[in-house]
Amino acid sequence: MISVVEDPMAAFLYALRSPISKKKYPQRLGVFLRSLGFNGVFKDDALEFLKKAREDPEWVEDKLMQFISSQIERLDRGEISAAKISNYYKAVKLFLEMNRVTLSWKILRRGVPTGNRAADDRAPNLEELHRLVEYPDPRIKPLVYTMASSGIRLGAWDFLRWKHITPEIDTGQVVAAKMLVYAGQNEGKKKQ
Repeated sequence: MISVVEDPMAAFLYALRSPISKKKYPQRLGVFLRSLGFNGVFKDDALEFLKKAREDPEWVEDKLMQFISSQIERLDRGEISAAKISNYYKAVKLFLEMNRVTLSWKILRRGVPTGNRAADDRAPNLEELHRLVEYPDPRIKPLVYTMASSGIRLGAWDFLRWKHITPEIDTGQVVAAKMLVYAGQNEGKKKQ
């Protein structure tokens, strides 16, 4: 196993559970590192940045404030959303925290605009569901019906197994089923 001292990315990735987060957070950290002028090998850049952060935490705070300010300018021009700025901030913060670098996070957070906490989405209407199930691939219909009737998200499929489905039987016939969504995860819940 690679030591955290040799590879600061090991500690960073250790804190990320979701496969999507494991992909996105390093990308966001990379955007910040490139804004500092690092353009080499990502792993080496992360190590070099960490050394500099440990030597001079105020330098990191100044650079992070400058980065956030430049992203706010992009927000004002309509190029990015406020949530994207917050995501950059969270990636840098996690990287430094997991590598035991302490900054004035409360001060830094004040300048970060808050993005929408909830997605701007909605449940599909009947017409949209009908159009989806008309798709010629026969695998689509059960997926659409299951997601629409249970309310599960796309990520739930990664954890769903047949053993998590319990049929409800009435007069000898299956009339419904219970699903254990995110089984074994902290947020595991039954959907009916």
